Amino acid sequence: MSFTGSLVAIITPFRNGKVDEKALGDLIEWQIANGTDGIVPCGTTGESATLTHEEHKRVVEFTVQVVRRRVPVIAGTGSNSTDEAIEFTRHAKSVGADAALLISPYYNKPTQEGLYRHHKAVAEAVDLPQILYNIPGRTAVNMTPQTVARLAQIRNIIGIKEGAGSLQQVSEIVQLCGDRLTVLSGDDALTLPMLAVGAKGVVTVTANVAPAEMSALVDAWAAGDAAKARAIHYQIYPLFQALFLETNPIPIKHAVALMGKATAELRLPLCPMSQENLDKLTRVMKDLKLI
Repeated sequence: MSFTGSLVAIITPFRNGKVDEKALGDLIEWQIANGTDGIVPCGTTGESATLTHEEHKRVVEFTVQVVRRRVPVIAGTGSNSTDEAIEFTRHAKSVGADAALLISPYYNKPTQEGLYRHHKAVAEAVDLPQILYNIPGRTAVNMTPQTVARLAQIRNIIGIKEGAGSLQQVSEIVQLCGDRLTVLSGDDALTLPMLAVGAKGVVTVTANVAPAEMSALVDAWAAGDAAKARAIHYQIYPLFQALFLETNPIPIKHAVALMGKATAELRLPLCPMSQENLDKLTRVMKDLKLI
């Protein structure tokens, strides 16, 4: 199974404090209908940090049920506790997820050796394709290309969502790992330049509201049409900017709400967007005829 193309880091819609399964099911159907190549539930965008364990597992299971193997489901199963990451990954496998996305342990700041041992332990405990997720801005630790290359030797570690914001780092990972590892962009605005240095797709926030455009961007590059990919990149670049005016997933939840597809409800400590930023986001959505 291929884990490439435009993979949506899907929001977890809430209504009155509970997961809104009706809205989530409808969003998944809309994603698949608009060319999204895979669904990634319970990532940062899915507010995994404030889901209970029961909710987390239910969202993964529900996503698998709705998708019905039409596209891959890559479940967010990472934690800053290795045992907990193993538990979530085992569960994801048991309900039929196709792969797991494992964020680097956050807050406890492991060394490079600690990162290696963490991911090795999860990979050995659960026979499921696993994708590393490096995003130092959220975890306070950067996984070096050398550590990534060590982990790429492990059979079921098959990819990395790279969100350090460094094209130099992406280039080093591609150079060290070659075809052994699928590199995915972890930053929507860097998708095109990352494709240019060897990435094979993106785990995208923007696809929550512009799935066809994100899919078309990656597909154009894969088809060898750099000019078309560049044109799409610049067309939706204002959206990339607007969706990160405040901490993700605050803006994307408001954007989905503006389209009438779910509420903008968040869980504390995340709170609604400032009116000024919401006005900016609304203008961009109108300019792109998304609302």
